[in-house]
Amino acid sequence: ESMGNNSPGPEIRALARNIRMSAHKARRVINQIRGRSYGQALMILELMPYGACYPISQLIHSAAANANHNMGLNKANLLVGRVEVNEGAVFKRIQPRAQGRGYPIQKPTCHITIVSEEISRSNDPIMSIESRKKGYVWRRK
Repeated sequence: ESMGNNSPGPEIRALARNIRMSAHKARRVINQIRGRSYGQALMILELMPYGACYPISQLIHSAAANANHNMGLNKANLLVGRVEVNEGAVFKRIQPRAQGRGYPIQKPTCHITIVSEEISRSNDPIMSIESRKKGYVWRRK
């Protein structure tokens, strides 16, 4: 059972695990592309000056390739639907300091999940535009 997705059949998704960046920094980028079309999301990621943009754009390419290969959908008809960024394991390191001390260094990781949808299926005029922008579960007005 998928989390909160009411569409029938298999969902179009891509998952990246153990990305070497904090979930906070990835969420800053993800919030800008949630609810956008495939092409629009890639353009936004291309122009944003953050390091998180590259792995997220790779993941969007992967979700589009999954939609094309597994379900025969056109990439131009895709919409970035539900997007999640979860915290992963933290790599713990020691930074040597003076007089035999050691300071801990924490290198965070995150897991990013992108669930895409087909525009024709999600472009029902009754659906709320605000919910589409924010990436919430589709609700009727």
